[in-house]
Amino acid sequence: MEKHLKLSVIVPAFNSEKWILQCLEILSCQTYKNLEIIVVDDGSTDRTAALAAQFPVQLIQFEHNKGLSAARNAGIDCATGEYIHFMDVDDLLNLEFYEKMADASTLTAADIACCGVVHEPRPKLSYLFDHHLLVTTVQDKMKLTNAHKEGYCWRFMFRTDFLRSQNIRFEEGRLIEDLTFVLQSVYFAKKVVAVPHAVYYYKLRQNSILTTVDKQKRQKLSRDWRHAHNFCIAFAKEHNFSLK
Repeated sequence: MEKHLKLSVIVPAFNSEKWILQCLEILSCQTYKNLEIIVVDDGSTDRTAALAAQFPVQLIQFEHNKGLSAARNAGIDCATGEYIHFMDVDDLLNLEFYEKMADASTLTAADIACCGVVHEPRPKLSYLFDHHLLVTTVQDKMKLTNAHKEGYCWRFMFRTDFLRSQNIRFEEGRLIEDLTFVLQSVYFAKKVVAVPHAVYYYKLRQNSILTTVDKQKRQKLSRDWRHAHNFCIAFAKEHNFSLK
């Protein structure tokens, strides 16, 4: 195991006092210890920041709520690890997650490592890798990741220098920000590796963006889905590859 590889874990948090302690406990109990944990408090009005400060984390605090994309971009800007992983504050990881991701990344020198997923709201979308698989062609990378449909950034660990050299950022002001970020990343990556035994547990909490009943937010969510979908189609056409 490559113990000297530093991994930056970026955790955006907005009014997350219900989940922040569990999230940081999971990170503290990882078998891989060379982690830089960056909590970006996105203008919370509850005890999120105070609870996060109980742990050895780098805490970035926004005075006002700027949104998930701005929080993730702030994390990218201050990360000092060789790789970056984005964790949602209300999700879970198996305790060997970063050990397995670091091992695979070191072994293959991949720009992106892809984990398995237990998708609790929609179990049919769950998948686990049985063995390491390294892909380098555009179509193989797209087939492995299904980036234009399942472009959740927490599925991946990204080489920090790669993201910065390609200037890949989250589009701010959008409710669907992962798809465009992930599609570009997967396309430009020279190597993508699938990692067995690294499992991300995706949960869908009440009052999240995807479960909101607020009419204006639902309308914006729909507009931003269309925007992301159209971006993916245009990007694939520009770079001459298929999304099928």
